[in-house]
Amino acid sequence: MSNSHYNNYNQQQQHSGGNHSGSNGDGNYQHQQMVHHPQRLLNGHGMKSVAVPDMCLFCFEVLDCELNNMDGPGVPIFSNDAYPLFVTWKIGRDKRLRGCIGTFSAMELHHGLREYALTSAFKDSRFAPISRDEFPRLTVSVSILQNFEEAQGHLDWQLGVHGIRIEFLTERGCKRTATYLPQVATEQGWDQLQTIDSLLRKGGYRAAITQDMRKSIKLTRYRSQEIQMHYKEYKEHQERRSGQFGKVQC
Repeated sequence: MSNSHYNNYNQQQQHSGGNHSGSNGDGNYQHQQMVHHPQRLLNGHGMKSVAVPDMCLFCFEVLDCELNNMDGPGVPIFSNDAYPLFVTWKIGRDKRLRGCIGTFSAMELHHGLREYALTSAFKDSRFAPISRDEFPRLTVSVSILQNFEEAQGHLDWQLGVHGIRIEFLTERGCKRTATYLPQVATEQGWDQLQTIDSLLRKGGYRAAITQDMRKSIKLTRYRSQEIQMHYKEYKEHQERRSGQFGKVQC
């Protein structure tokens, strides 16, 4: 990967909202992640299957209702177990990041997805709120996080398998946190050190990054199940449902 590519990605992350309020320790984060094929489940090695397409449909319904001043959707049919989660909105054919916020605190999925579908759409400080005109060009991703483990060092994790969350002290002695989901490093073409250094910059570390600094990091690794859906699939689902409701049998 070229240095310009690496630097451009870091510049996107180095924003006052670059890791949302995670730097304050409340468990909320913003991040950028890779887009995969619609409805494809990823990084679920050895985990209970949780992420399902209905979660994406639900997020679309929640945002659709909010944008059009309608009552929100009813209770969804998928599991309401509690998990840490992220909701990501991307836009256009090139799937540019449009909003992404989540939580490392376990939330019941019905409430958590409803909340973060809107939070990521409207309150990601890196972007203006999503508009009604943008809605038909959106793709949504839901990531369910599991299997959190404290790593033995800053390299005790696998590219493309683990997401990582780091805790560190800035040059001014302030505690900061930042995270990347499992797909980020491989999508960007980074090795482990480049990923760690980018994450430090995302979290607000501005001094020179030394090996001693890297070794001082507290790193937690985790895995993620990701499910994804484009607006076109959401629209097809809505049309099928409308057609079913419109049929009357004698």
